[in-house]
Amino acid sequence: MSKSSLMITALFVLGIIGAYSVYQPFLLSITVAMLLTMATFNLSKKLVAVTNSAKISSAISTVILSLLLFAPIVYLGTAGVGYLSQLDNAGIKDTINTVKVFIEQVPFLQELSQQYLSDEKITGYIQDSTHYITVAGGAGLGFMKNMFFVVVFYFFINYYGDSFFDMVLKLLPVSPARGVHMMQEVSATMEVVFYSVIVTAILEGFLFGSIVGYFGFNGLLFGVIYGFASLIPIVGGVIVWAPVSLYAWTKIDSQTAIVIATYSVVMISIIADTFLKPMIIRVIQEDFLKSTIQINSVIIFFSMLAGMSTYGFWGMIVGPAITSFLIAITKVYLDYNETV
Repeated sequence: MSKSSLMITALFVLGIIGAYSVYQPFLLSITVAMLLTMATFNLSKKLVAVTNSAKISSAISTVILSLLLFAPIVYLGTAGVGYLSQLDNAGIKDTINTVKVFIEQVPFLQELSQQYLSDEKITGYIQDSTHYITVAGGAGLGFMKNMFFVVVFYFFINYYGDSFFDMVLKLLPVSPARGVHMMQEVSATMEVVFYSVIVTAILEGFLFGSIVGYFGFNGLLFGVIYGFASLIPIVGGVIVWAPVSLYAWTKIDSQTAIVIATYSVVMISIIADTFLKPMIIRVIQEDFLKSTIQINSVIIFFSMLAGMSTYGFWGMIVGPAITSFLIAITKVYLDYNETV
């Protein structure tokens, strides 16, 4: 390596270190925005063809993304808090007492009931709930800040998309053809994950909101809550329909609670999540996105689970992206070793 090349490399490394120190608080937002740009690449391309303007296309895409991200969060922060304030402590205590009576009928759980569900403990739980709501509100403000930066970075990366990704391809230590293939694999995975998550959340939220709305609950609010909860693998739906069913048991009647619980398990967890969701993913991939890249739904599931456990809400985007990039770079590495 020549002296000038060594100097340029050193300056480049120093520039990367300096940029990291400056943009480190925004790295997650920038990464998520870049992945969302890849996930909506086909949509942006169609908007550019219709509007003949990259700026207008980027603006429209950003508005759509803002509505999808901001509107439900703002609604939960306003209507949700108002709804919680209307819940009386007596009703919550009755619900917990109902659980207590049921648990005490199971011999090996009686000790746990006496230890954790005594009247003093229940009163403490209700008092602590105010603190938890305050903490959640603080975390929600931080989440809103990250979401705002995601939207801002999304607009600029979308607007300068061609130049940005051309630069990324040039920086990859592989041939242009292999670099394009890697980007296509990551992009195809992100598109399938992004659209399937949105469609699934809307479908399951609508189904749950419809049934609880029929019995007098705020269907829109609980539909939005269930939609977000459905993004949590395995237990997402349970953490919504189980408390609602218990509350209905104490405040309405047992038949209503049984109907809500049975409907949630059969209609949503089994039919919608187990059978309809794979069909949605297949239709999105084959008919809507016209993608021929094979994507293992099991890998997507576990990558979302791992991503959300590490990065929280944004992990459902970051997890599959990192996993698909790892698979793509592994294929490149194996191909490279075969040619050497």
